[in-house]
Amino acid sequence: MAQKSRGFPEIVELNVGGQVYVTRLQTLTAVPNSLLWARFSHSSPEQLPKDSKGRFFFDRDGFLFRYILDYLRDSELFLPECFKERRRLQREADFFQLPELSGRLAAPSKDGSDSGEPEEAEPPSQVSSGSDGTARPAGADSGYITVGYRGSYTMGRDMQADVKFRRVARITVCSKISLAKEVFGETLNESRDPDRPPDKYTSRYYLKYNFLEQAFDRLAQAGFRMVACSSTGTCSYGGSDSGEDKLWTSYTEYVFSR
Repeated sequence: MAQKSRGFPEIVELNVGGQVYVTRLQTLTAVPNSLLWARFSHSSPEQLPKDSKGRFFFDRDGFLFRYILDYLRDSELFLPECFKERRRLQREADFFQLPELSGRLAAPSKDGSDSGEPEEAEPPSQVSSGSDGTARPAGADSGYITVGYRGSYTMGRDMQADVKFRRVARITVCSKISLAKEVFGETLNESRDPDRPPDKYTSRYYLKYNFLEQAFDRLAQAGFRMVACSSTGTCSYGGSDSGEDKLWTSYTEYVFSR
């Protein structure tokens, strides 16, 4: 076994769905007959796909891989409270050929603490109206969500916007964590502020897509409505000649309430 793994370094860098992990080779091969055990025990480094920086690449959910790695380290399953992606994590466990972990995720949680709450089919939600007349799911928490984005567009000499109009770099989400997860679910990137309690607030989440309308649709479906917005912008010339195209950059925030 050691001879078959000799080509790999003791410290291994992985790129899983865009998330970078650094771990020991011993950790990756901790569970016999798993996919990682097979890849890093019976293959050579040259046979595995790599990213542009030479890290071993797996096209899987980079956020959920942290729990796979924790399980390989300790053979235990510890999930945060109000964990909403239990079934998705079970799918990742199946892919990495970890049947014991998959079985734990499939079994109902006894106390809802270490192994997380199982996802169950919810009955059709009833809709109620808030004090402002906005429809929202019965029992849903009220609160505010601020969606912000930085964008840019170029204004030509004839005041005609070109194809780069409203190029959105990233859509950020600021709110109570439980509200953000309820509305945006799996489309919310939590990598910059992970494992925080649901009753806390964050301004570091962002969305995995760049379409404002997609974010607005989700907010509307969850019973939110826009209550305020603001925008600031700056202008610079594309060149030294005053007749050159003007490049506008802006930052805009939309405040939604339920």
